[in-house]
Amino acid sequence: MALFTGKAVLIVDGGKPRTLSVGQSTPEGVKLVSANSEAAVIEFQGKRQTLGVGQGTRVVSAPAANSSGKTTILADSRGHFLTTGSINGMSVRFMVDTGATTIAISAAEARGLGINYRGGKRGMANTANGPILVYLVQLDNVRVGAITLNNVQATISEGPAHIALLGMSFLNRTQMLRDGDTLTLVRRY
Repeated sequence: MALFTGKAVLIVDGGKPRTLSVGQSTPEGVKLVSANSEAAVIEFQGKRQTLGVGQGTRVVSAPAANSSGKTTILADSRGHFLTTGSINGMSVRFMVDTGATTIAISAAEARGLGINYRGGKRGMANTANGPILVYLVQLDNVRVGAITLNNVQATISEGPAHIALLGMSFLNRTQMLRDGDTLTLVRRY
């Protein structure tokens, strides 16, 4: 939510804002490693992640062993639900998009994630900017907060790089509950 030299204000799993100094941890186990006015580095379950205020999302922790399968995402100042999750164990920035049939990522991001998308089913998709070449693939696993799903369909586009879209191939397997600027996802299956 806010960044300062040596401090950051974080919201974890939709809880209350907490001001942490470098070296401190939340009860959920999110540790603030470093912070300045531009970015904060956090660590959770041995994995580090860099977050900036302009990214618009609050920290949503990874699932615990006895996870509830429930995740809360808060809207940014423009009303977009942005969150950090993972694809096949690698960190990805997502924007929730109920208009996207599948998870949608750019070819550049797919290469960075080590996804052999060219082995997927080739096709065309219509976008606001016209038709584009896409590849349909199955992702081994996708995690958003406390929800991990296996065998999730994704579309990889050859067009310009864009933020990954958390589409209906993931969202249909959750119950979505919106209350103002809060979106809660509950795993269904």
